[in-house]
Amino acid sequence: MKTILIAEDNPVNRELLRELLEVRGYTVVEACNGQEALGIIDEVNPDILLVDIGMPVLDGYGFVRKFKENPKWAKVPVLAVTAYAMQGDRQKILDAGFDGYLSKPIDVTPLESELSRLLH
Repeated sequence: MKTILIAEDNPVNRELLRELLEVRGYTVVEACNGQEALGIIDEVNPDILLVDIGMPVLDGYGFVRKFKENPKWAKVPVLAVTAYAMQGDRQKILDAGFDGYLSKPIDVTPLESELSRLLH
C-alpha cells in the first residue's frame, strides 16, 4: 500500500483529498503546512506528496526546495495541488521542482492519472 503525504492548510481540501485517496487504497497522512510536512517526512516515509502552493509558515515553493535538497528524498515525486491556474503558473510550478500539477477544485480523473504516472 502506497503512502501519500498531503500538505494543505485548508481542512476541507485536506478532507476531500484524504477521502478520494483512501477510497482508492492509499494510506494518507496530513500536514497543515510545509514546515509541518518536513517535520514528519522521516517517520511517514511517503511514496508521493500532494502539496498546496499557498500555505502559511512554509509555502509549497519553499517546501519543495527544502525537500528536494535532501538526497534521501530527491527522487520522491511531489505533486502541486493548487488554485493557481493562470497562464504560466503550471510552468512556474514545474520549474520550481514539482513533478506534476493539479488545479483546484480537484477532478478525480486527472488526480488518478497523475498518481498513476508518478507512482508507476
